[in-house]
Amino acid sequence: MEFRRLGRSGLTISEIAYGNWLTHGSQVEEEAAVACIRAALDAGITTFDTADVYAETRAEAVLGRALKGERREGLEVFTKVYFPTGTGHNDRGLGRKHIMESIDNSLRRLQTDYVDLYQAHRYDQSTPLEETMEAFADVVRSGKALYIGVSEWNADQLRAGHALARELRVPLISNQPQYSALWRVIESEVVPASEELGIGQIVWSPIAQGVLTGKYRPGAPLPAGTRATDDKGGAGMVADWLRTEVLERVQRLRPLADAAGLSMAQLAVAWVLQNPNVSAAIIGASRPEQVDENVGAAGVTLDAELLKEIDAVLDPVVERDPAQTAKG
Repeated sequence: MEFRRLGRSGLTISEIAYGNWLTHGSQVEEEAAVACIRAALDAGITTFDTADVYAETRAEAVLGRALKGERREGLEVFTKVYFPTGTGHNDRGLGRKHIMESIDNSLRRLQTDYVDLYQAHRYDQSTPLEETMEAFADVVRSGKALYIGVSEWNADQLRAGHALARELRVPLISNQPQYSALWRVIESEVVPASEELGIGQIVWSPIAQGVLTGKYRPGAPLPAGTRATDDKGGAGMVADWLRTEVLERVQRLRPLADAAGLSMAQLAVAWVLQNPNVSAAIIGASRPEQVDENVGAAGVTLDAELLKEIDAVLDPVVERDPAQTAKG
């Protein structure tokens, strides 16, 4: 495993992080989930990302039980707040009440005294940003989180949030966007703003919901047991990529991966890690062998010619519009 600093902060994280969105507490049984987490630990992953809303709060509880007994100082545990976790009108968003109650509930489920990074899962248009940042500052000052981050914020939102964080003297160090060789909406605006502010990207879906593994072939039936056939596993999101022109282009990456000595999944994860503003790529898994394969992307350098060839293959089907931030 290789390690990187998260933005310009002093926090070092594994460049491949393990996330349990769409899997733990819903798509796979707890025994399989724990096996995947053990495989991640065995592979040298120290960074684990979750959210209170995943599997209706069950994902945090699964992760907490799986990590119990591990040396806490040797792990970086991240979670998020924003989406509804109950039926009450304050059980959502980034208002002070929801943030302060949610951090306590997350810590209880995760069985830890603090999280290393507490993230705003989306930008809350209905709550004053000052209220949100003041609540996050109080979470940090109470010792319940060491750093704060955000997820799927655009460049203007990042600048505004970072300015308030500096004023409040709390460290806003990260953004968690979707990013892959097919989904590049952060490149033109979010990444330059983040480099300016010292914010690092912790990217999700580096294999585009499994499409960049090449397992979905144009004109062929969807493979049984894959995410595209599982309503609990994000089938709707995969469907956006199952267009014939996308699948045909992805298949043309196979000889490039073979020539580089990588699997298709490893090529996809390695591709996002070539961006110097990316601090970590989040992988998920329903089986331990998926963890083992994806970790093979750690420390891989893709040469400039290979990157050009990947661009030439995928360019006609790549999404680059920065207005699509938070819409993927």
